[in-house]
Amino acid sequence: MIRYIVRRLLYGVLILLGVNLLTFVLFFAVNTPDDMARLSIGGQRVSQEAIEQWKIERGYDKPLFINTQADGSARWTDTIFFTRSVPLLRFDFGFSDEGRDIGHEIVTRMGPSLALAIPTFILGLFASVSFALLLVFFRHTRLDFAGVVFCVVLLSISALFYIIAGQWLFAKVLRWVPYSGYVEGWNSLRFLVLPVLVGIVSRLGGESRFYRTLFLEEAGKDYVRTARAKGMSERVVLFRHILRNAMLPILTGTVSAIPLLFMGSLISESFFGIPGLGSYTIDAINAQDFSIVRAMVFLGSSLYIVGLILADISYTVADPRVRFE
Repeated sequence: MIRYIVRRLLYGVLILLGVNLLTFVLFFAVNTPDDMARLSIGGQRVSQEAIEQWKIERGYDKPLFINTQADGSARWTDTIFFTRSVPLLRFDFGFSDEGRDIGHEIVTRMGPSLALAIPTFILGLFASVSFALLLVFFRHTRLDFAGVVFCVVLLSISALFYIIAGQWLFAKVLRWVPYSGYVEGWNSLRFLVLPVLVGIVSRLGGESRFYRTLFLEEAGKDYVRTARAKGMSERVVLFRHILRNAMLPILTGTVSAIPLLFMGSLISESFFGIPGLGSYTIDAINAQDFSIVRAMVFLGSSLYIVGLILADISYTVADPRVRFE
Protein backbone atom coordinates (compact mmCIF):
# COMPACT_ATOMS: atom_id res chain seq x y z
CA MET A 1 0.00 0.00 0.00
CA ILE A 2 2.77 2.44 0.93
CA ARG A 3 4.74 1.60 -2.22
CA TYR A 4 1.59 2.19 -4.26
CA ILE A 5 1.09 5.66 -2.73
CA VAL A 6 4.78 6.60 -3.06
CA ARG A 7 4.77 5.61 -6.74
CA ARG A 8 1.71 7.76 -7.38
CA LEU A 9 3.32 10.69 -5.53
CA LEU A 10 6.47 10.42 -7.65
CA TYR A 11 4.36 10.43 -10.81
CA GLY A 12 2.60 13.53 -9.53
CA VAL A 13 5.86 15.36 -8.83
CA LEU A 14 7.18 14.63 -12.32
CA ILE A 15 3.94 15.83 -13.91
CA LEU A 16 4.04 19.00 -11.80
CA LEU A 17 7.60 19.74 -12.93
CA GLY A 18 6.53 19.31 -16.54
CA VAL A 19 3.51 21.57 -16.08
CA ASN A 20 5.68 24.26 -14.50
CA LEU A 21 8.20 24.20 -17.35
CA LEU A 22 5.56 23.97 -20.07
CA THR A 23 3.46 26.85 -18.76
CA PHE A 24 6.56 29.06 -18.45
CA VAL A 25 7.57 28.35 -22.04
CA LEU A 26 4.04 28.87 -23.36
CA PHE A 27 3.44 32.12 -21.50
CA PHE A 28 6.74 33.68 -22.47
CA ALA A 29 6.49 32.39 -26.03
CA VAL A 30 3.11 34.06 -26.46
CA ASN A 31 4.07 37.33 -24.77
CA THR A 32 7.60 38.58 -24.32
CA PRO A 33 8.39 40.87 -21.36
CA ASP A 34 8.21 43.82 -23.77
CA ASP A 35 4.68 42.81 -24.78
CA MET A 36 3.70 42.48 -21.11
CA ALA A 37 5.02 45.96 -20.44
CA ARG A 38 3.07 47.46 -23.33
CA LEU A 39 -0.14 45.74 -22.21
CA SER A 40 0.34 46.83 -18.61
CA ILE A 41 1.27 50.43 -19.36
CA GLY A 42 -1.31 50.68 -22.10
CA GLY A 43 -0.88 51.01 -25.83
CA GLN A 44 1.69 50.44 -28.55
CA ARG A 45 3.07 53.98 -28.44
CA VAL A 46 4.87 53.51 -25.13
CA SER A 47 8.47 54.65 -25.12
CA GLN A 48 11.25 52.08 -24.83
CA GLU A 49 12.48 53.83 -21.69
CA ALA A 50 9.13 53.26 -19.98
CA ILE A 51 9.17 49.62 -21.05
CA GLU A 52 12.66 49.08 -19.66
CA GLN A 53 11.72 50.77 -16.39
CA TRP A 54 8.64 48.54 -16.05
CA LYS A 55 10.76 45.43 -16.67
CA ILE A 56 13.38 46.47 -14.12
CA GLU A 57 10.76 47.12 -11.42
CA ARG A 58 9.29 43.63 -11.87
CA GLY A 59 12.43 41.64 -12.59
CA TYR A 60 11.67 41.01 -16.25
CA ASP A 61 14.92 42.59 -17.42
CA LYS A 62 16.81 39.34 -16.76
CA PRO A 63 17.41 36.53 -19.33
CA LEU A 64 14.85 33.74 -19.48
CA PHE A 65 16.93 30.63 -18.68
CA ILE A 66 20.67 31.37 -18.78
CA ASN A 67 22.39 34.59 -17.75
CA THR A 68 25.57 34.60 -19.80
CA GLN A 69 26.80 37.80 -18.16
CA ALA A 70 26.85 36.29 -14.65
CA ASP A 71 29.39 33.94 -13.07
CA GLY A 72 28.96 30.69 -11.15
CA SER A 73 25.53 29.66 -10.00
CA ALA A 74 24.20 33.12 -10.82
CA ARG A 75 24.19 32.06 -14.47
CA TRP A 76 21.16 29.91 -13.59
CA THR A 77 19.68 31.68 -10.56
CA ASP A 78 19.73 35.25 -11.89
CA THR A 79 17.11 34.48 -14.54
CA ILE A 80 13.37 34.97 -14.99
CA PHE A 81 12.74 31.23 -14.85
CA PHE A 82 14.51 30.78 -11.51
CA THR A 83 12.91 33.82 -9.87
CA ARG A 84 9.39 33.27 -11.29
CA SER A 85 8.93 29.51 -11.75
CA VAL A 86 11.14 27.75 -9.22
CA PRO A 87 9.39 29.40 -6.21
CA LEU A 88 6.10 27.97 -7.48
CA LEU A 89 7.40 24.48 -6.66
CA ARG A 90 7.33 25.43 -2.97
CA PHE A 91 4.01 27.25 -3.48
CA ASP A 92 5.54 30.68 -3.18
CA PHE A 93 3.38 32.54 -5.69
CA GLY A 94 5.21 35.84 -5.38
CA PHE A 95 3.64 39.12 -6.48
CA SER A 96 1.43 40.10 -9.37
CA ASP A 97 2.56 42.50 -12.05
CA GLU A 98 0.75 45.21 -10.08
CA GLY A 99 2.74 44.42 -6.94
CA ARG A 100 0.09 42.57 -4.91
CA ASP A 101 0.81 39.44 -2.90
CA ILE A 102 -0.77 36.55 -4.86
CA GLY A 103 -0.59 34.13 -1.93
CA HIS A 104 -2.52 36.53 0.30
CA GLU A 105 -5.16 37.00 -2.40
CA ILE A 106 -5.54 33.22 -2.78
CA VAL A 107 -6.03 32.72 0.97
CA THR A 108 -8.51 35.61 1.14
CA ARG A 109 -10.57 34.47 -1.84
CA MET A 110 -10.57 30.77 -0.99
CA GLY A 111 -13.42 31.20 1.52
CA PRO A 112 -16.01 32.56 -0.95
CA SER A 113 -15.01 29.92 -3.52
CA LEU A 114 -15.53 27.10 -1.02
CA ALA A 115 -18.80 28.63 0.20
CA LEU A 116 -20.11 28.31 -3.35
CA ALA A 117 -18.37 25.10 -4.46
CA ILE A 118 -19.00 22.79 -1.49
CA PRO A 119 -22.84 23.09 -1.38
CA THR A 120 -22.98 22.87 -5.18
CA PHE A 121 -20.79 19.75 -5.16
CA ILE A 122 -22.57 17.90 -2.34
CA LEU A 123 -26.14 18.80 -3.27
CA GLY A 124 -25.43 18.26 -6.98
CA LEU A 125 -24.02 14.79 -6.33
CA PHE A 126 -26.98 13.85 -4.14
CA ALA A 127 -29.50 15.16 -6.69
CA SER A 128 -27.83 13.40 -9.64
CA VAL A 129 -27.49 10.03 -7.90
CA SER A 130 -31.04 10.20 -6.53
CA PHE A 131 -32.52 11.10 -9.90
CA ALA A 132 -30.53 8.33 -11.60
CA LEU A 133 -31.72 5.78 -9.03
CA LEU A 134 -35.30 6.91 -9.58
CA LEU A 135 -34.99 6.36 -13.33
CA VAL A 136 -33.46 2.92 -12.82
CA PHE A 137 -36.17 1.95 -10.34
CA PHE A 138 -38.83 2.82 -12.95
CA ARG A 139 -36.77 1.62 -15.93
CA HIS A 140 -38.56 0.75 -19.17
CA THR A 141 -41.53 2.90 -18.15
CA ARG A 142 -42.83 6.25 -19.35
CA LEU A 143 -41.28 7.92 -16.33
CA ASP A 144 -37.86 6.56 -17.30
CA PHE A 145 -38.29 7.76 -20.89
CA ALA A 146 -39.43 11.21 -19.77
CA GLY A 147 -36.49 11.43 -17.37
CA VAL A 148 -33.99 10.60 -20.10
CA VAL A 149 -35.55 13.21 -22.39
CA PHE A 150 -35.37 15.72 -19.55
CA CYS A 151 -31.65 14.95 -19.08
CA VAL A 152 -30.99 15.42 -22.79
CA VAL A 153 -32.78 18.79 -22.70
CA LEU A 154 -30.67 19.90 -19.73
CA LEU A 155 -27.53 18.80 -21.56
CA SER A 156 -28.49 20.77 -24.65
CA ILE A 157 -28.70 24.08 -22.82
CA SER A 158 -25.63 26.18 -22.06
CA ALA A 159 -24.75 26.97 -18.47
CA LEU A 160 -24.90 30.66 -19.36
CA PHE A 161 -28.61 30.28 -20.09
CA TYR A 162 -29.27 28.94 -16.60
CA ILE A 163 -27.38 31.86 -15.07
CA ILE A 164 -29.16 34.54 -17.12
CA ALA A 165 -32.59 32.88 -16.80
CA GLY A 166 -32.11 32.38 -13.06
CA GLN A 167 -31.14 36.02 -12.51
CA TRP A 168 -34.09 37.20 -14.60
CA LEU A 169 -36.67 34.97 -12.91
CA PHE A 170 -35.59 34.85 -9.27
CA ALA A 171 -33.85 38.23 -8.96
CA LYS A 172 -35.79 40.53 -11.31
CA VAL A 173 -39.29 39.06 -11.55
CA LEU A 174 -39.79 37.31 -8.21
CA ARG A 175 -37.20 39.37 -6.27
CA TRP A 176 -36.38 36.43 -4.00
CA VAL A 177 -32.60 36.83 -4.19
CA PRO A 178 -30.18 39.60 -5.21
CA TYR A 179 -28.66 39.71 -8.68
CA SER A 180 -25.09 39.43 -7.49
CA GLY A 181 -22.76 40.30 -4.67
CA TYR A 182 -21.31 38.70 -1.58
CA VAL A 183 -20.96 39.44 2.13
CA GLU A 184 -19.19 37.57 4.88
CA GLY A 185 -20.98 35.45 7.47
CA TRP A 186 -24.43 33.92 7.41
CA ASN A 187 -25.78 36.83 5.38
CA SER A 188 -23.97 35.33 2.39
CA LEU A 189 -26.64 32.61 2.15
CA ARG A 190 -29.03 34.86 0.24
CA PHE A 191 -26.27 35.58 -2.29
CA LEU A 192 -25.34 31.90 -2.66
CA VAL A 193 -28.79 30.33 -3.07
CA LEU A 194 -29.16 31.22 -6.75
CA PRO A 195 -25.62 30.28 -7.94
CA VAL A 196 -25.82 26.98 -6.03
CA LEU A 197 -29.20 26.21 -7.62
CA VAL A 198 -27.86 27.08 -11.06
CA GLY A 199 -24.82 24.86 -10.50
CA ILE A 200 -26.99 21.90 -9.48
CA VAL A 201 -29.37 22.22 -12.44
CA SER A 202 -26.59 22.72 -14.99
CA ARG A 203 -24.84 19.47 -14.00
CA LEU A 204 -27.97 17.40 -13.33
CA GLY A 205 -28.52 16.23 -16.92
CA GLY A 206 -25.05 14.93 -17.70
CA GLU A 207 -24.32 13.34 -14.34
CA SER A 208 -27.74 11.71 -14.05
CA ARG A 209 -27.38 10.05 -17.45
CA PHE A 210 -23.89 8.84 -16.54
CA TYR A 211 -25.01 7.39 -13.21
CA ARG A 212 -28.10 5.85 -14.81
CA THR A 213 -25.85 4.04 -17.29
CA LEU A 214 -23.69 2.73 -14.44
CA PHE A 215 -26.70 1.49 -12.48
CA LEU A 216 -28.27 -0.18 -15.52
CA GLU A 217 -25.00 -1.95 -16.26
CA GLU A 218 -24.88 -3.30 -12.72
CA ALA A 219 -28.57 -4.23 -12.82
CA GLY A 220 -27.95 -6.71 -15.64
CA LYS A 221 -25.22 -8.69 -13.89
CA ASP A 222 -25.55 -12.19 -12.44
CA TYR A 223 -25.36 -11.26 -8.77
CA VAL A 224 -28.37 -8.93 -9.21
CA ARG A 225 -30.41 -11.67 -10.87
CA THR A 226 -29.42 -14.00 -8.04
CA ALA A 227 -30.56 -11.46 -5.46
CA ARG A 228 -33.92 -11.12 -7.20
CA ALA A 229 -34.24 -14.92 -7.43
CA LYS A 230 -33.82 -15.10 -3.64
CA GLY A 231 -36.91 -12.94 -3.27
CA MET A 232 -35.35 -9.60 -2.40
CA SER A 233 -37.44 -6.57 -3.18
CA GLU A 234 -36.40 -4.21 -5.98
CA ARG A 235 -35.72 -1.45 -3.47
CA VAL A 236 -33.32 -3.64 -1.47
CA VAL A 237 -31.57 -4.82 -4.64
CA LEU A 238 -31.21 -1.25 -5.87
CA PHE A 239 -29.72 0.24 -2.72
CA ARG A 240 -27.91 -2.73 -1.15
CA HIS A 241 -26.37 -4.24 -4.30
CA ILE A 242 -26.53 -2.00 -7.37
CA LEU A 243 -25.64 1.29 -5.66
CA ARG A 244 -22.87 -0.26 -3.56
CA ASN A 245 -21.17 -1.98 -6.49
CA ALA A 246 -21.44 1.11 -8.70
CA MET A 247 -19.59 3.26 -6.15
CA LEU A 248 -16.13 2.68 -7.67
CA PRO A 249 -16.71 4.68 -10.90
CA ILE A 250 -18.66 7.28 -8.93
CA LEU A 251 -15.67 7.54 -6.63
CA THR A 252 -13.54 8.47 -9.64
CA GLY A 253 -15.32 11.73 -10.30
CA THR A 254 -16.15 12.72 -6.74
CA VAL A 255 -12.82 12.16 -4.98
CA SER A 256 -10.73 13.61 -7.82
CA ALA A 257 -12.96 16.71 -7.92
CA ILE A 258 -12.68 17.51 -4.20
CA PRO A 259 -9.33 19.38 -4.36
CA LEU A 260 -10.57 21.36 -7.38
CA LEU A 261 -13.31 22.86 -5.19
CA PHE A 262 -10.69 25.34 -3.96
CA MET A 263 -10.37 26.79 -7.47
CA GLY A 264 -13.96 27.99 -7.57
CA SER A 265 -16.11 28.45 -10.64
CA LEU A 266 -14.89 30.82 -13.34
CA ILE A 267 -18.29 31.55 -14.88
CA SER A 268 -20.54 31.55 -11.80
CA GLU A 269 -18.28 33.72 -9.68
CA SER A 270 -17.88 36.26 -12.46
CA PHE A 271 -21.61 36.53 -13.23
CA PHE A 272 -22.75 36.54 -9.61
CA GLY A 273 -20.03 38.88 -8.34
CA ILE A 274 -18.53 36.43 -5.84
CA PRO A 275 -14.92 37.43 -4.98
CA GLY A 276 -13.48 33.93 -5.23
CA LEU A 277 -10.55 32.37 -7.04
CA GLY A 278 -12.57 31.91 -10.22
CA SER A 279 -13.35 35.58 -10.62
CA TYR A 280 -9.78 36.37 -9.54
CA THR A 281 -8.48 34.34 -12.49
CA ILE A 282 -10.91 35.96 -14.94
CA ASP A 283 -9.93 39.44 -13.75
CA ALA A 284 -6.26 38.54 -14.16
CA ILE A 285 -6.84 37.35 -17.72
CA ASN A 286 -8.70 40.54 -18.57
CA ALA A 287 -5.94 42.63 -17.02
CA GLN A 288 -3.21 40.60 -18.82
CA ASP A 289 -1.55 39.88 -15.46
CA PHE A 290 0.34 36.74 -16.41
CA SER A 291 1.92 36.30 -12.99
CA ILE A 292 -1.51 35.64 -11.49
CA VAL A 293 -2.62 33.47 -14.41
CA ARG A 294 0.50 31.28 -14.21
CA ALA A 295 0.09 30.96 -10.44
CA MET A 296 -3.54 29.88 -10.81
CA VAL A 297 -2.69 27.42 -13.60
CA PHE A 298 0.01 25.87 -11.42
CA LEU A 299 -2.28 25.75 -8.39
CA GLY A 300 -5.05 24.16 -10.44
CA SER A 301 -2.65 21.55 -11.83
CA SER A 302 -1.39 20.75 -8.33
CA LEU A 303 -4.89 20.30 -6.97
CA TYR A 304 -5.86 18.16 -9.94
CA ILE A 305 -2.87 15.86 -9.37
CA VAL A 306 -3.78 15.62 -5.68
CA GLY A 307 -7.30 14.67 -6.69
CA LEU A 308 -6.07 11.91 -8.98
CA ILE A 309 -3.81 10.55 -6.23
CA LEU A 310 -6.72 10.57 -3.77
CA ALA A 311 -8.84 8.76 -6.35
CA ASP A 312 -6.14 6.09 -6.78
CA ILE A 313 -5.90 5.63 -3.02
CA SER A 314 -9.67 5.41 -2.69
CA TYR A 315 -9.66 2.62 -5.31
CA THR A 316 -7.49 0.49 -3.04
CA VAL A 317 -9.96 1.04 -0.21
CA ALA A 318 -13.07 0.34 -2.26
CA ASP A 319 -11.54 -2.51 -4.31
CA PRO A 320 -8.42 -4.18 -2.79
CA ARG A 321 -7.72 -5.93 -6.13
CA VAL A 322 -6.49 -2.61 -7.57
CA ARG A 323 -3.31 -2.54 -5.44
CA PHE A 324 -2.12 -5.81 -6.94
CA GLU A 325 -2.63 -4.82 -10.60
